[in-house]
Amino acid sequence: MAAGRLRPSLLLVAVAVLAVIMLLPVGYVVAIGFQVGWPTLAPLVFRPKVGELLVNTVLLVVLGVPVTILLGVGGAWLVERTTLPGRRVWAVLLAAPLAVPAFVSSYGWVSAIPSIGGIGGGLLVATLAYYPLVYLPAVATLRRLDPALEESARALGLGPWRVFARVVLPQLRLAGWGGGLVVALHLLSEYGAFALIRFDTFTTAIVVQYQSTFAGPAASALGIVLAGLCLILLLGESVTRGTARYSRVGSGAARAAVQQRLGRATPLALAGLVVLLVAAIGVPAASLLRWLSIGDPWSQRELPGAIIQTAGLAATGAVVTVLVALPIAWLTVRHPGRLPRFLEGSSYLASSLPAIIIALGLVTITIRVVPALYQSVFTVVLAYVIIFLPRALVSLRAGIAQAPVSLEEAARSLGRSPLVARAQVTLPLILPALGAGAALVGLGAANELTATLLLAPSGTRTLATQFWSASSSVAYSDAAPYALLLIALSLPSVAILFLQTRKRVR
Repeated sequence: MAAGRLRPSLLLVAVAVLAVIMLLPVGYVVAIGFQVGWPTLAPLVFRPKVGELLVNTVLLVVLGVPVTILLGVGGAWLVERTTLPGRRVWAVLLAAPLAVPAFVSSYGWVSAIPSIGGIGGGLLVATLAYYPLVYLPAVATLRRLDPALEESARALGLGPWRVFARVVLPQLRLAGWGGGLVVALHLLSEYGAFALIRFDTFTTAIVVQYQSTFAGPAASALGIVLAGLCLILLLGESVTRGTARYSRVGSGAARAAVQQRLGRATPLALAGLVVLLVAAIGVPAASLLRWLSIGDPWSQRELPGAIIQTAGLAATGAVVTVLVALPIAWLTVRHPGRLPRFLEGSSYLASSLPAIIIALGLVTITIRVVPALYQSVFTVVLAYVIIFLPRALVSLRAGIAQAPVSLEEAARSLGRSPLVARAQVTLPLILPALGAGAALVGLGAANELTATLLLAPSGTRTLATQFWSASSSVAYSDAAPYALLLIALSLPSVAILFLQTRKRVR
């Protein structure tokens, strides 16, 4: 019994240490705030421009997150629980926009409609780029859901919609709420996509302030307000998450779930999916092909080096981030409580800050404390861990929640040690979640822009930084190859997310 109590305590200590490291950029913002002082910060916080940025940012989250949840859950339900024609193809196509970085999608829309902008343009670009962050975990949840639960509800006289509302929808809470939280954090910290369409948010304003004053008080004031918005999101998600368990023993019924007939709604569903995919994939692809046909953009000498450096940094960031997320997710799911949730929330809070603030915080800390780490691969990877940790946490938390503790207990009753029981029983069950988390982080790291610009060693050129350099100079033809290669490099990660559950699509 003593050993049983010790291990959660050691895990708690380890997670607390990780949380402290994750909070370094937050500490940087707070330290700058105290250094500047409230008398200087107050006029900067309570001014009309901040009010305008607050309205834009809040509207983006309040309107964008429900739309992404609706598109993600709705798309997952169509391909997994209805008689939609060509469900196997649609299941893959609906995940494809995840391979198109948000700033590349914005680049495509700006090229097609130069006048695009404002809250409408921001919502369009953001929802098209980020709805797969809800769709993928929703699909995975539906594929693992035991169809016997739905059959039992129908046997009790519930109709198709009541079965969905009472049985299926509650099982999608973790995927929907977790994916929605990740989308909200992305909306708060996104820079490139909104800068290209000239839509002002807290993040775009902070970048402008930091570019002009490096660590001026105005940027610090905006960063503090942005961190406060994230804290509100985290509290809301924590309150609505609930404490229900989602695991089951065994593989469930060995048959596919009953598909709901769409009937006359089939043409409408197909038309909606076509419009969605044309907007998310078709428009950026058409713009890329048009710019690639102008001049000779493939002759740029930086292309091969950018591919290698992007792949190396993304793979390293993905592996390290999953290793950091695993103990945090395990503690939160297996040993729930206020302290574990607080530690998990601390990681989300750090990730909500714009990448440029995280990068500048790490720059300041490394220069003052460990100069040898300044502009090193270690610092770049640490920034990726802080920025993309929520992507791994959401996936791992859902995977661990669906791995029954009783199977571990059965293995231990047969003489296995706790560590061996987890390795032999639980690890195979959560491997799909590990793969999904690594793929999501790898996607983000390959497309990350501002932190890479500030933290990477001299001479580092990634596809994202080269794309931004060209597109910000309005050299759209030169930017096109980097955008296309970013998409190509992202496709394997998207494929990994589907291979783990491919056998359940019929």
